[in-house]
Amino acid sequence: MATVALAATAGMLHFELAMACEVFVRDPSGLADPWYDLVVCGPGPVGIGRFRMEPDAGLDRLAHADTVIIPAVEDIDADLPPDLLDAVCAAHGAGARMVSLCTGAFVLAAAGVLDGLRATTHWAHTEALAARYPRVQVDPDVLYVDNGNVLASAGKAAAIDLCLHLIRRDHGSTVANAVARRLVVPPHRAGGQAQFVTTPVPARDDHPLGNLFPWAMERLDRPLTVEDLARQANMSSRNLARHFRSVTGTTPLQWLSTQRIRRAQELLENTDDSIDAIAEAAGIGTATTLRRHFHRTVGVPPDAYRRTFRSASES
Repeated sequence: MATVALAATAGMLHFELAMACEVFVRDPSGLADPWYDLVVCGPGPVGIGRFRMEPDAGLDRLAHADTVIIPAVEDIDADLPPDLLDAVCAAHGAGARMVSLCTGAFVLAAAGVLDGLRATTHWAHTEALAARYPRVQVDPDVLYVDNGNVLASAGKAAAIDLCLHLIRRDHGSTVANAVARRLVVPPHRAGGQAQFVTTPVPARDDHPLGNLFPWAMERLDRPLTVEDLARQANMSSRNLARHFRSVTGTTPLQWLSTQRIRRAQELLENTDDSIDAIAEAAGIGTATTLRRHFHRTVGVPPDAYRRTFRSASES
């Protein structure tokens, strides 16, 4: 069972901490066996915002975890607890997967974990992070960054996106989607999406794009164009692009491309269909086209993704 250790010290924000507990506490799909062993680690009973937290173990437990999550800190200018920094360094040195949520990036940066790596944090604090830690490659325009064994998210909702991304990496899209459904959040937002969008999801049932997303998801195997989407939404292509940018932070074609890659991932994980069949079902055309787009987006060819996922599921 993989251990997820969640740091809890005074001065942290309760939203990211509570959210991580909720995400990793249980598997609603019943498909991931074993699930994570979640351990809250701290120096003792601590005040987290207006709440009081009773950790399960001391900070030294971080060094024995498979994944270490650092929630957001309330005051980025406050001195960080030395025992927290020592524990983070020890965990990183022991090979743990290190994850920061929102301003938790300042903790990883102070411990040297982010040196030479891409990272992000809440958009309001990216300039401060870059100025204070020049060895960190701060990207202010993304939801989260995945360096393999070191990951960082932007604020609030992006922290949920990163936690779901971790589950997707570990257990696949089906399980991650089940967790997202339990949380009533979108199942996937790519890390490269812009942080600052006017409306992350349609705010009302009567939003102009409210019915378009499920309509498009049911037709990913078809050669949809921007004009098709605009016609279904009963608006011009230009107006569609404006609404799409405000809702998703990306363009209609980029959104379609992301959904098709995710569909291909699900089929690679859950079926024995050929690459040609998956390319057709995902609306990507040929196996050659799928391999090119999949490798560019996911980082590995679809054949390797299937082998790696199957090996991880069977281990």
